[in-house]
Amino acid sequence: MSTFTAEERAAMKEHAKELKTAARRASQADKAAQAERDVLAKIAEMAPADRVLAERVHAVVTAHAPALEPKLWYGMPSYALDGKVVCFFQSAEKFKSRYATLGFSDQAALDDGPMWPTGFALTDVTPAVEKKIAALVERAVR
Repeated sequence: MSTFTAEERAAMKEHAKELKTAARRASQADKAAQAERDVLAKIAEMAPADRVLAERVHAVVTAHAPALEPKLWYGMPSYALDGKVVCFFQSAEKFKSRYATLGFSDQAALDDGPMWPTGFALTDVTPAVEKKIAALVERAVR
């Protein structure tokens, strides 16, 4: 019996498909351009409330951390440095959550003593939230 939920199994299948698709692309520039189109297409498929949040997160991340490359990661918009995911947006709908999440991987340089947050609940992206996201992604790629 599997210990993964149906949503988790679906995310793993999406990730396997993403890896196969990326391996088939020709040049690095081709791969990067297609990866960004894939992210934008995934955002466009989201439920309206999640889509609005994801669009704002995408805009802030790409403006404030241009070194990060958009790519899909387990079916979620993510942003990578040298191929390694630094941060990602998880829609509320994806895992039937109460809120969307902006998450950071262990690749993010957010270390702050013996404990620090790596996930942030998102219910709205106000100008103040945009500033916080910008500061986090800038710090994450230092």
